[in-house]
Amino acid sequence: QLQLVESGGGLVQPGGSLRLSCTAPGTTLDYYTIAWFRQAPGQEREGISCIRYGIGSTEYAEAVKGRFTIARDSAQNTVYLQMNNLKPEDTAVYYCSAESPFFATCNYHDMAYWGSGTLVTVSS
Repeated sequence: QLQLVESGGGLVQPGGSLRLSCTAPGTTLDYYTIAWFRQAPGQEREGISCIRYGIGSTEYAEAVKGRFTIARDSAQNTVYLQMNNLKPEDTAVYYCSAESPFFATCNYHDMAYWGSGTLVTVSS
């Protein structure tokens, strides 16, 4: 069973940056496609970015394209979500998720594993 742990959330002013981390103690993330989701208060959870197992190609939702970057650091066994030019509407709980091992669809409906989330608040 893959255990995912997110970190890096917090309070930031509009226009600021944060970097979220997703790790998996005891398991290499290199075998997994990893996606980041977020859920704002009163809204449904939405997939915002994905990095595929193997080929490493990435995808972004329109709302974050050009501002967020997903990256994998195999040496640190971590997948990062660098978030720049943050806006109040980015306020949400951010979740790391993974497909079943060796899958590479980046289909947000097929995530098999989930972390517990980290809160990002963008406010002045």
